[in-house]
Parts: sequence; C-alpha cells; structure tokens
Amino acid sequence: MRGNTLYQTFVRARKQVGLDDLTFHDLRHTGQTLAAQTGATLADLMKRLGHSSMAAARRYLHAVDGRDREIAKALSELAAHGDVARLPRHITMRS
Repeated sequence: MRGNTLYQTFVRARKQVGLDDLTFHDLRHTGQTLAAQTGATLADLMKRLGHSSMAAARRYLHAVDGRDREIAKALSELAAHGDVARLPRHITMRS
C-alpha cells in the first residue's frame, strides 16, 4: 500500500459528505472527548492516545464539565444511605 493511500481515501470520503475541513486530528479529538463523556479517567485518556503528560489529556475533560449536579446528587444519596453500593453504577465503576 502506498504511503498516502489511507489519507487519500479519507480525503475522498470527507469530500463526499461535505466535510472538506475535517482532519484526522478532529477524529482523534472527538474520540477522546466521547471517551471522557463515558467516564474515562485521566489515566485512561492518557493511555488511549499515548500522552505522557496530564496536561495533554486534560484537554478532553471539558466533556465532563457541568456534571457537578449529577455528582452532588450521587454524593447526597451516599450520605443518606451510607452505602456505596447504592450509588449509580456509572459513577462507581468503570467498564
């Protein structure tokens, strides 16, 4: 396979769907942002893209901004019941 085969295929595909400005980096950023939204930890994000610094991986955590209300509710439930097993699965466990 020639060195630019994948890139040329990508260029043709993005042109077909009218996204001429879309880059491979955009796809990478979108993937990491979605991973952060699913609850990936900073360490998870670093490993997925091979980041050696937390600063690079932190860029994707904007996806979880605004979760304060959900987290506060879960903490209130924990305080009310005193039982971590009663917290929602997506907050206490990673799959």
